[in-house]
Amino acid sequence: MTLDKAKKGSKVKIININNKDIKSQAIRIGLFEGAVFMCSEKLPGGPVILQNKLQEIAIGRGLAVSIDVEGV
Repeated sequence: MTLDKAKKGSKVKIININNKDIKSQAIRIGLFEGAVFMCSEKLPGGPVILQNKLQEIAIGRGLAVSIDVEGV
């Protein structure tokens, strides 16, 4: 499944980031294959908010469709 389909409150593990350009930028903010996050919020038509300990990252829907995840 892709990140945009994750349910609020669920834990997800990043399996693959399908865009090479985005992948290198995502690593800088802690998004990498194997990382586990909680989907803390999904704004209607807006970003998906991921949380890992005290860090929160907002991922736009356009980017979220190119990130493959699995439930943990």
